[in-house]
Amino acid sequence: EDQDASSSSSSLPKPEPATETVPKMFIKKEREAIAKKKDFYRGAGVFKKVKAEVALDMRDQFDSEMMNLMKEDPNYMMEKDGVEFYLAKDHGFCWGVERSINLAYSAVETFPDAKIHITNELIHNPMVNERLHKKNVNFIEKDGDNAKDFTQINEGDVVMLPAFGATLDEMKELDQKNVKVVDTTCPWVAKVWNTVHTHQVRGLTSVIHGKYAHEETMATKSMCETYICVTNVEEVEYVSDFMLHATEGDGRAEEFMAKFAKAASAHFDPHVHLQKIGLANQTTMYKKETRAIGQLLQKTMMKKFGPDLLNDHYYEFDTICDATQVRQDAVDELCNMHDDATKPDLDFILVVGGFDSSNTAHLLEIPQMRGVTSFHINTADCIQADNTIRHRAINGEIVEAQFPFLKDGMVWDIDDDGVRTKKCLRVGVTSGASTPDKEVQDALGRIMMLNKIRGENE
Repeated sequence: EDQDASSSSSSLPKPEPATETVPKMFIKKEREAIAKKKDFYRGAGVFKKVKAEVALDMRDQFDSEMMNLMKEDPNYMMEKDGVEFYLAKDHGFCWGVERSINLAYSAVETFPDAKIHITNELIHNPMVNERLHKKNVNFIEKDGDNAKDFTQINEGDVVMLPAFGATLDEMKELDQKNVKVVDTTCPWVAKVWNTVHTHQVRGLTSVIHGKYAHEETMATKSMCETYICVTNVEEVEYVSDFMLHATEGDGRAEEFMAKFAKAASAHFDPHVHLQKIGLANQTTMYKKETRAIGQLLQKTMMKKFGPDLLNDHYYEFDTICDATQVRQDAVDELCNMHDDATKPDLDFILVVGGFDSSNTAHLLEIPQMRGVTSFHINTADCIQADNTIRHRAINGEIVEAQFPFLKDGMVWDIDDDGVRTKKCLRVGVTSGASTPDKEVQDALGRIMMLNKIRGENE
């Protein structure tokens, strides 16, 4: 699907001629200059006094005894009330998310008398964001032009930047307001920014594997001089075909820019800006797709320029987040168990996480692509008493379906003598990097309750 199919080719912006006569000011230097100021807080050092209190608050809010017991089991498994749960070995809160929450909660405790704002949701988790609302944190809303309204921020206020980061323009505007800034940006996101800085130094266009309107990618784009965002392999195949076959004056540049108008930097000229490229990614994207995109781009540049010049025209540095990668690998392991004839079949895999969470959506893709029944829910309430489940489908739609294990009554195993015994429901379990264990426990508790009620009625 076109990233902006409605754009008119007649309004295609033309690249401006290069007129620089002074050394270039790298974007990274601008960002670092702001971050070095005394009222810009990036680490936990300033919050030492509230460290123990915040740690206790987070443990009480997010920990789960049931999940901890499963983690202690060698097979990450628990059987209870007629249900066998198989937990993905890597799941739930990642270090970057825990760090962001810790910094946000610490800021609230450290500046009790200040007006505190946040420029976006802290993370894609309704429970955490609602908790910040209850702590009187003001979430900056967007105006009619889809821009954030910073007019409500006054001198002396505290402003938190979310785990996804903030755009350079937002950082500059806050810098002019004489406020305290608490930067909770995930270090893995900052690692991507360092990569696109390397692209800028080398004179490369950043090809970003990500959703151009996602908060993290918005921030990453602002750290680039020239960029184009691609969401999947199909779009990269289109870009690759252009690089290999398009010529000046054949009209394909207009078609290209109509397709990527919102996904490319200002004054982007595909004939000029695709000659030298570097790959980066939104940290939550599906890792196998990012790697496939990298292989396709490398192959394209090899064809176009030959092996001797490849390194002059293509640069790739792994910016796939470790936490994203191990969680995806762990879901693959659950699918492997399901496919192994010597191990129990799973009735389905439950994926718990925010509906707008990119990393959680990609956890759903893995079992779906492997033919394993799976459901993505955001809260336990999605599992309903009428034996239905409200879940996010792989295309992003929120739909309702019957639970497979409740659809036709209790499932029975029948032995050679015709004796029926109740079969345990077998559920694979994982959760997104912004999802606390407590929310997963609530969902599993709902499954056990409904399964028990159904069994008693059989």
